[in-house]
Amino acid sequence: MNQLRLDPLTGRWVTVATDRAQRQAPFVPRQLTLDSLEGIPCPFCPGVKTFAPPALEIYGDSGDWLVRVLPNRYPAFEGDRPFVVENRGPVFTEAPASGIHEVLVMSPEHDKTVASLADEQMSLVMAAICDRVRVHENTPGLRYSQMIINHGRQAGASVAHPHGQLLGIPFVPRELADEQAGFDRFAGGCLVCAAAAAEERVDYRILQTTDHAVTFCPYWSGTPYEVLVVPRDHGAHLHRTSTESIVGVGRAVRSALRAIGESLGDVAYNVVFHSAPYRATGTYHWHVHILPCLTTRAGFELGTGVMINVVGPEKAADDLRNALTRVEPRTPNGVVTAAS
Repeated sequence: MNQLRLDPLTGRWVTVATDRAQRQAPFVPRQLTLDSLEGIPCPFCPGVKTFAPPALEIYGDSGDWLVRVLPNRYPAFEGDRPFVVENRGPVFTEAPASGIHEVLVMSPEHDKTVASLADEQMSLVMAAICDRVRVHENTPGLRYSQMIINHGRQAGASVAHPHGQLLGIPFVPRELADEQAGFDRFAGGCLVCAAAAAEERVDYRILQTTDHAVTFCPYWSGTPYEVLVVPRDHGAHLHRTSTESIVGVGRAVRSALRAIGESLGDVAYNVVFHSAPYRATGTYHWHVHILPCLTTRAGFELGTGVMINVVGPEKAADDLRNALTRVEPRTPNGVVTAAS
């Protein structure tokens, strides 16, 4: 039976309509990125200096980099003009798109993916995210940093090389404001802590539990095989968490992506890190959304904002949990451990 389920983070309804999965070819295959299609030299590969600007940060123990941060050549936000809102008429309001837009290159190897990164590499990626958000926080005029990973053209990637993007912006975006309001509405303490504890208790939608993170397909999943990674250590800000916690969460994200790849193949996906705005004082718990791009938002979703999910999160979690047991070992007590 189809159901409406309320997403307490955003306050929006989603529809779980599993009968629609019986339609022919319900999932779209991943499309190749432009560099793969057209043979364009990869700007992120070692030695391709024509396309890559000088690095802002380099991580690695030797002369060769393992992870590096570059300024985005085509930034959506740039410059340091103050965030001054101007009214150009009764319905025309604008402000400078000032800020920082950076590329986080996760490996020198072009054919790697986040799911295939080794422990050391994933730890460096998470350290780089924390370091850059600290830089953003100390940049005058900025209020929030967004870390994203886009894999595949449907997810917004134009280059196949494993990379993410870090954006420091001068306002708090609607999605974060909605989540902050969700935490404020929740009367039982921390909304995300409560969700993770409830999922562990019922054990219907759990993908993985470790000392540092709880990974599950949320009850209110709006898209097929949506995953939420929740740090066990309660904290509002990603860049202020402990090294052990940030590394553990990074490995949990990698494990979830391994499970998705094993279960669904090389599909497009988005990884979205949500951390509180720098100076936020209310209750918040940073977390990571993993959103495979398997279906297309059609007219109903665009017209109403109500997502239709054709795969129930219970089935999705079962599929992903079974897939994870094939690619990562389990301890004697049944808890999945992160593999190198």
